[in-house]
Amino acid sequence: MLLEAGCHFGHLRRKWNPAMAPYIFMERNGIHIIDLHKTVVKIDEAAEALKQIAKSGKKILFVATKKQAKSIVEEKATSVNMPYVIERWPGGMLTNFPTIRKAVKKMATIDKLIGDGTFNNLSKRELLQVTRQRAKLEKNLGSIADLTRLPSALFVVDVMKENIAVKEAKRLGIPVFGIVDTNSNPDDIDFVIPANDDAKDSIDIILTACCAAIAEGLEERKAEKADEKAQAEQNEEAAEPRNMRSRKARRESPKAEAVEEAPAAEVADNEATVLDADVADNEATVLDAPAAE
Repeated sequence: MLLEAGCHFGHLRRKWNPAMAPYIFMERNGIHIIDLHKTVVKIDEAAEALKQIAKSGKKILFVATKKQAKSIVEEKATSVNMPYVIERWPGGMLTNFPTIRKAVKKMATIDKLIGDGTFNNLSKRELLQVTRQRAKLEKNLGSIADLTRLPSALFVVDVMKENIAVKEAKRLGIPVFGIVDTNSNPDDIDFVIPANDDAKDSIDIILTACCAAIAEGLEERKAEKADEKAQAEQNEEAAEPRNMRSRKARRESPKAEAVEEAPAAEVADNEATVLDADVADNEATVLDAPAAE
């Protein structure tokens, strides 16, 4: 499948980066051919790491601003509910994250003011300016509106084109996953996936495998949460005092109350019988006493 998608095609020999030598299989017609055996291994490693990140409930930011990768990244990232950047990378998005969050909040504020009718008194020109500002914010930051904290990982399609994003991530110690072609430097990438980063089919097949692993991690997280909830409820029931459970059982079962009341009635009857017997003996003693004298 990787071969059919053209993942093995690298760049021209004169454009290669010597650091990619371990991932190059051969040269043909002046073009480097990537070793797909190593590509498969690296995809598996990256997929497993992405799965563990998603399983822990953390976010992975996808970055791809090149034309042929935009629609693919948007589709795959949305399918696993992860943030993505497909327009121009806003400089300082990671290293100056609080400022980016302010811009996102500004977008939400504009929506709120438009919704409650605050902008109804504005002139057409002012309203047009606000609308344009809102559209610009939505285009650049709409896909990261739900990103309330720094992502735990960065997935980059072309590490050479997105070098600013990679530098910011490395500065903050955020692991970087990247599709690396033969003209790029893999040294700054934590999880290198050597493959063609220009062909749509190549990008699609790699992202499909990675996003499938992310989806699997999310499902496992959901299952673990359900098991923990069930276990917590079971522990609460087990910790309930025994006497409270017995009282509850008595209230719910009238037969048990009848069984408990029966012995008390028998005791009362026995006490009455003993008292009557004592009274009778005393009367007989009093009557017989004068005759004896």
